Amino acid sequence: MKLVACDASHLSVIIDLTKKIWPIAYGDILTRSQLDYMIDTFYTETALHELMVKGHVFYLAQDEKDCYVGFVSYEINCEPTKTKIHKIYVLPELQGAGLGRYFFEWVKTKAIDNKQKMIFLNVNKNNEARFFYEKLGFSLVKEEVIAIGQGYVMDDYVMEITI
Repeated sequence: MKLVACDASHLSVIIDLTKKIWPIAYGDILTRSQLDYMIDTFYTETALHELMVKGHVFYLAQDEKDCYVGFVSYEINCEPTKTKIHKIYVLPELQGAGLGRYFFEWVKTKAIDNKQKMIFLNVNKNNEARFFYEKLGFSLVKEEVIAIGQGYVMDDYVMEITI
């Protein structure tokens, strides 16, 4: 597995991966209309480019055949001395193969290099990924409901780990 730093030329790859991953990851959690709304709102080239300009760093994972199989996004100093993992997504057929952990370790190294004290993230309360994060050592610190438009909300746990 190798990681590729993303720039504007990779945005369509991120969007394509999202369209393959999200319906399976969130199909039993969100309505189809909310799922479509979120992809159409947050996963456009414009929206992703704006995140990059704000300091979100994206990496794509490529397998041995150079196929893109997942992505991670994080932000150093999202809060003082805290890095936020905004996104960790892996194609469903590769979940459980260690790529999510690899992404986390990559972000952790970047956070340590930047003298961060913690890493945090949001995870949907009904997403089984919560248990993956607990295995990595994250702890639940609070609950958060975030309005995202069109009457939809993200109903999340905030989890963090000291590094």
